Amino acid sequence: MSGVDLSCVPVFEGLSAAELGKVGEIFHEEGRPAGSVVMAEGQTGDEMFILVRGQVQISKAMLLEGMTVPLLNMESPRKVLATLKHDLHPVLGEVALIDEEHRSATVRTVTDCVFLVTNREKFFDLARREPDIGVKLLLTLGRRMAATIRRSNAEVVKLTTALALSLRKSV
Repeated sequence: MSGVDLSCVPVFEGLSAAELGKVGEIFHEEGRPAGSVVMAEGQTGDEMFILVRGQVQISKAMLLEGMTVPLLNMESPRKVLATLKHDLHPVLGEVALIDEEHRSATVRTVTDCVFLVTNREKFFDLARREPDIGVKLLLTLGRRMAATIRRSNAEVVKLTTALALSLRKSV
């Protein structure tokens, strides 16, 4: 693996140097050129990515597959959720380590990028061999996912309130 200091990766916060060494063994480095799709919304995957160089954009379809809106004249309506840079070592696709469902968003490289990559098999093999590390990592990932759910819930409340107010004004 590359010379990335894993202690600077937030998802590994609280791990000792020895534990970081064992975690580093399950990752490999992977480069992707600008404009590449790292993961596509709706596809299945079992890999988690940590951005260590470059910039990515995360987007989501604004309509469900097969849905059309007559007044919406867009070929592929997508909403950009975030643009992330490597300086904070963002983690992408961590849900795929836990379940085998479809990807919830599309991640595309904006610039040439380098990622640290692992998959479900390697992750759980490490967790079985090193249960203390596994528990720490699963707790950290669980906290990240819980925070995402809380943010999403808050957004749903805002959107449904705005929709209700808008509908009320139009009647």
